Amino acid sequence: MESLLAYPSAKVSISNPSFSSRRAILSGNLHFGPRDLSNSIRMSSGFSPLRCTNSPDNKEISSVASAIYEYQTDELINAEEVREWESGKSINDIAAKQGITIRRSCRPAPPAGGGMIPRNILEQIIWDKEVEVTQFKQRMPLKEVEHLIGDASPTRDFIAALKDSYLRTGLPALIAEVKKASPSRGILRENFDPVEIARTYEQNGAACLSILTDEKYFQGSFENLDKVRKAGIKCPLLCKEFIIDLWQIYYARAKGADAVLLIAGVLPDIDIKYMLKTCRELGLTALIEVHNERELDRVLKIKGVQLIGINNRNLENFVVEISNTQKLLGNRIQVIQEKDIIVVGESGLFTPDDVKFVHDSGVKAVLVGESLIKQEDPGLAIRGLFGKDISK
Repeated sequence: MESLLAYPSAKVSISNPSFSSRRAILSGNLHFGPRDLSNSIRMSSGFSPLRCTNSPDNKEISSVASAIYEYQTDELINAEEVREWESGKSINDIAAKQGITIRRSCRPAPPAGGGMIPRNILEQIIWDKEVEVTQFKQRMPLKEVEHLIGDASPTRDFIAALKDSYLRTGLPALIAEVKKASPSRGILRENFDPVEIARTYEQNGAACLSILTDEKYFQGSFENLDKVRKAGIKCPLLCKEFIIDLWQIYYARAKGADAVLLIAGVLPDIDIKYMLKTCRELGLTALIEVHNERELDRVLKIKGVQLIGINNRNLENFVVEISNTQKLLGNRIQVIQEKDIIVVGESGLFTPDDVKFVHDSGVKAVLVGESLIKQEDPGLAIRGLFGKDISK
């Protein structure tokens, strides 16, 4: 819970943890005296920190848009996760209660060595991402990212682009993915020019684009996102990143993203809620990705969700089962329609029959990467995927 319960950048002395600590979470920086733990959260200047004393290394208390966090705070202040954390439960225990198996903050600080061993590839990615984000924040504190956001172009409406495409074609809107590699498949495209690929996707009917930004496992980068945005591509852009920290959301916005990915299998409910509110204030759309029924049920209970992605790939073992979409939607489709949520089908989509299968299950958009990027002509691959030209 990097965003709300695990920020080690500042300290606050709190005498009454049952009330004061929860308010301190939403006011700036906090240190739970009874548990001798240091955490913080950057929030609106509209709240005054309780007896705050900055740690020596806390040089970046953000002044990002004081209005950003002036919204309903009671839900976060009184969240069950916060109460459990105060009572002594670990971050991972709290997450596990929600069905999250990916452990956090388990890697020992170098040069200690040793420590726990990741149980699967997703956990390995997340642990590496924790180290990477820490390094990013040291090189570019949030205050500097704030200045970049001030110079960024306005965001485009990701949801509207999907709806317009669906109404125009009668087929699921395409979010075409600009991806060079993956942990399971290796290099997908040797001759990789992100701008040229993005332009080809757009010309051949893609409603939106997904840009991989993870470098270590997918050979992506935030620079690719920046290049595509500055190249004049009109399609709204999804920053496809393993987000564990608010810094990544701000940085994605600064680099031209119109939407970001939040993975329910990694983020507890309180983080999803908190990040959703942040996204709204930054003008970003959040695509919340689920992999199983429990994750979908969790997300459907969260207010303000507009876009849910059902990934047919199990991110723990990378096995793909396209029937997962139908299984998850099942008797939940009515609730989804009542909430006006767009469902995005992800992974395992290679043929018009695959697209029809998820469409018939209730999907209004598809996110496709591998089956397009591996083809010599990605534009022709789009026509092959849908069985027709969707650019007209």
